[in-house]
Amino acid sequence: MVRFWGMTKLTVPIMVYSVEQGLADAAKAAEAGADLVEFRIDHFGEWEAGASGVGMLVEGSALPCIVTCRPVWEGGEYDGDEMERVSALEHVLESGGAGPAYIDFELLGWEKSANIRQKVKLAIEHEGQVRGVETGLVLSSHDFRGRPGDLLRRVEKMVEVDACRVIKVAWAAKSLRDNLEAFEIIEKRWKPTIALCMGEYGLASRVLAKKFGALLTFAVLSNQEGTAPGQPTVEDLKGLYRWDRLGKKTKVYGVVGYPVGHSMSPQIHNAGFDAVDYDGVYLPMPVAPEYEAFKATVGTWLDYQSLDFKGASVTIPHKANLLRFVEEEGGEVEELSRTIGAANTLVVREDGSLYACNTDYAAALDCVCEKMAIKREGLNGKRIAVLGAGGVARAIVAGYTAYGAEVVVFNRTVQKAEALAKEFGCEAKGMDEASTFKGDLIINCTPMGMHPNEGETPLAGYAFEMGMVVFDTIYNPLETQLLKDAKAAGCVTVSGGEMFVKQAAGQFEAWTGKDAPLDVFAKELKKYLGL
Repeated sequence: MVRFWGMTKLTVPIMVYSVEQGLADAAKAAEAGADLVEFRIDHFGEWEAGASGVGMLVEGSALPCIVTCRPVWEGGEYDGDEMERVSALEHVLESGGAGPAYIDFELLGWEKSANIRQKVKLAIEHEGQVRGVETGLVLSSHDFRGRPGDLLRRVEKMVEVDACRVIKVAWAAKSLRDNLEAFEIIEKRWKPTIALCMGEYGLASRVLAKKFGALLTFAVLSNQEGTAPGQPTVEDLKGLYRWDRLGKKTKVYGVVGYPVGHSMSPQIHNAGFDAVDYDGVYLPMPVAPEYEAFKATVGTWLDYQSLDFKGASVTIPHKANLLRFVEEEGGEVEELSRTIGAANTLVVREDGSLYACNTDYAAALDCVCEKMAIKREGLNGKRIAVLGAGGVARAIVAGYTAYGAEVVVFNRTVQKAEALAKEFGCEAKGMDEASTFKGDLIINCTPMGMHPNEGETPLAGYAFEMGMVVFDTIYNPLETQLLKDAKAAGCVTVSGGEMFVKQAAGQFEAWTGKDAPLDVFAKELKKYLGL
């Protein structure tokens, strides 16, 4: 008999509206590299072939399959008679043909009726099961509202049912911490287990199912809706998240922020791991804005040893929270990060201690110094205009003044410019005075010119001097109107894309100890921007 226990199966759920469509999607799943399909036969009553079509699906499937008819009361779409639903499952199990690898039946439905239990059990244990695959029973429980209070009791009930070969629990995650309980349930190894968290916060449970030895994870075909919230596509799971290379020892990283759904960091860092053959995976990690949420989430992820959480990029609104957290945990904070009041990188060292640093200012220094063919110390005495007085400007002013540059901060709200300038011992002026600036370098830290307002520039009509360096921290578009104007005047230009690649490289090297593949990062950035 073929057993599906050992290697975690990438499973494509298929809502079947006709036998032909179901078989076509199963073929697409096989072509995409899936191991298993789940035929959701919720609409079998609407098929031309009726319940007999279920057998046709199983017989003709390009992959081994699970057969599920999920009722409305468990989050599915079947709203017919309960006994008809059971009869449809009986039909395929007693047909004598090739059987499904599993049928999925809800714990709640199993407990409702002794008659139903008997029918399902008899069908699975039918003496006529002389097949290449012995059909096993998945008992499942789903809660689309959140973690059920009796979650562990539900699992215990499944363990206690002799006929149950596979435990499946899924619930709507309210935070990243929910994933840890899913991993814990899998690691108990009571029986082959599927434990998944649904929604935005549950992606880790789906991607890392293989690391923890779950029976399977679900991923949908591209351009198709999933059967539960938060299911990634097969393309993303195998490509972006490196499914085929994940294992028990894979190290976990992520981007912590709120929101993080549109971050390109997973694309950049996972491609980097692939390029240097590093056993890591990088995930989006949405964490609510409050410090308490940051501390609880990052703290529990660090404490869960088998997760191997080894570091993170940290973005808005948590850069200050990272400093506070690492200091409270007795870790080391880079001195200039403390001065800036923000860090963007968490590193877990070999001894388990924590280190927080800021690769934003370092990247802003180095990409300019490369264009000027100088070392950082060569910035001493250079006259620099910084446009803006927000978080990015603060990191850049701190970095450049630390190396002796003479910085002038220009901002629409002069009071903000004055507050920033006073802290770092530099000048402050209103943005309307920027047109009179004479110096070596201009750095734009405002959003003017960012997509979709590509035609805007903070220095309309400015008389650029040939040889001046102009740096725009915006990376979408890569060449802003400011940079176009500067280039036309014979200036040396530096794009925000160059800074982004350098700051990502600093993080990558701090985590892996390997040189970052800068060409790969640049290629992924352009791909993300559709270039």
